[in-house]
Amino acid sequence: MDMKSTLFLADQWSGEQYSLLDSGDGQKLERFGSQTVIRPDPQAFWPPAQPVETWNADAHFDAKAGDDDRGNWRLLNPAAPDEWPMEWRGLQLNARRTPFRHLGLFQEHSVHWAYAQEKIRGAGRPIRLLNLFGYTGMMSLAAAQAGAEVTHLDASPKSNGYGKDHQAMSGLSDKPIRWIADDAMKFTAREIRRGNTYDAIVLDPPKFGRGTKNETWRFEEDLPGLLANVRALMSDQPLFVILTAYAVRLSHIAIAQALAGHFEDLGGSIEMGEMAIPHANDDRLLPTAICARWEA
Repeated sequence: MDMKSTLFLADQWSGEQYSLLDSGDGQKLERFGSQTVIRPDPQAFWPPAQPVETWNADAHFDAKAGDDDRGNWRLLNPAAPDEWPMEWRGLQLNARRTPFRHLGLFQEHSVHWAYAQEKIRGAGRPIRLLNLFGYTGMMSLAAAQAGAEVTHLDASPKSNGYGKDHQAMSGLSDKPIRWIADDAMKFTAREIRRGNTYDAIVLDPPKFGRGTKNETWRFEEDLPGLLANVRALMSDQPLFVILTAYAVRLSHIAIAQALAGHFEDLGGSIEMGEMAIPHANDDRLLPTAICARWEA
């Protein structure tokens, strides 16, 4: 199987909708639509282009001691709303400040949304896509917009609810998207027993997570079994698989070879590497995650 390394740049945004304005000293300054926010980022340990104390923002996320994910938002602009609209290539969503420092979307995944749309539109046939750990649904909306029949799965009913809202906001209510709250391992095992298959599968598993009935997920322990299920669910005309990973002590080579090990019989090729966000005003890059993409 052909494997190559690449850099997956999230440069598909208009500057008005998302921009990485600056980063450094363990923090980043970003524009999300009408709001600008400051969030911690341990990888940004270089000097910022402008001193952090001069950054202007609507809100600042203060992490709890020793935890970069949980904390509290400190409003610097009292008039800033709790949620506000954003847009990506005609898809509409509401950004919102969460207690986990996120804003309702992972903007670096735009590189995969664009890839999926290109592959689905270029397939020249109906495509069934399964989106595992789908969060608030931007990948599902992008795939549906391109013409795919989508099954979206996330353990959080609240995230799925936001996804349904975004589907309506985007004018895609007539598009076939199933929104399912379930555990990924259990769902994929049931789909195998039912004989269901998919032409494309996207998975963005967390380092650690819990399912709808308190099932536990640990990336290094559970990913091999999930990849086996993913392989069993591929149709006889497979298109692609996208695997992303955050905050794990693994190389992109490791997850790419894990993916290759389950898809060896299908041939094809794998791209692997780091995902990164370019700065708006200089040539620096902010790394965000690792990923591997298999395509037939």
